Amino acid sequence: AEDEATLKPRAAVVAMLGHVDHGKTSLLDAIRGESVAAGEAGGITQAIGAYQATVNDRLITFLDTPGHEAFTEMRARGAQTTDIAVLVLAANDGVMPQTREAIDHIRAAGVPMVIALNKMDLDNADPTRAKTQLTEVEVVIEEFGGDVPLVPVSAETKEGLPELLETILLVADVQDHKANPDREASGAVLESELDRRQGPRTTLLVQRGTLHVGDTILVGDTWGKIKAMFDFRGERVKSATPSTPVSVLGLQDV
Repeated sequence: AEDEATLKPRAAVVAMLGHVDHGKTSLLDAIRGESVAAGEAGGITQAIGAYQATVNDRLITFLDTPGHEAFTEMRARGAQTTDIAVLVLAANDGVMPQTREAIDHIRAAGVPMVIALNKMDLDNADPTRAKTQLTEVEVVIEEFGGDVPLVPVSAETKEGLPELLETILLVADVQDHKANPDREASGAVLESELDRRQGPRTTLLVQRGTLHVGDTILVGDTWGKIKAMFDFRGERVKSATPSTPVSVLGLQDV
């Protein structure tokens, strides 16, 4: 248990879920392009499956979840990594089987949901139908008297992106996320791979404490000493505070 006095505000961690082809990746790319510091936006290479965007001088951490199964499996392992889930729904398609699946996963995780009604720029977009279909799966949006915010967006034209980010911050304000940065770090593994030159490369989300280069870490049956740490831009960093995703070298196994 943490002493309240040691807790400091941290960035909200947001996962995007939704039906395949409804635009999760293009929406994430659009957000990255718009809100990661302007000077870098052009040359950003996606180094890890998570990144941070700055909105109104506040950070939001986005997880590029590889799919619903991974989201569920992480939850099953007790790795509650996500604070807010954004359900990406295409306005021309409406609620699809994987949309229902995503809604079930979000409910099971017990995290607040924000709906990004994407592809509003298309001629066959039918927002009214999509909103009605949501009601049929018991997701009642604010417009219909419920508590789920819905923001019309277009990853193509960037329309609605500022409103979506503002809405995420409003939901984060209500939740008031905090953690103690001044303790030994703990968190979750988001992904890992074997780098031919550098050995096992592991993407971590720091949830509590501050992680430093040189720290010895334990993950499941493997361990290691952090030799190098990189942020989402692929740049070397020496430490990572709560809600920060980093890629580290030094674990013995993938």
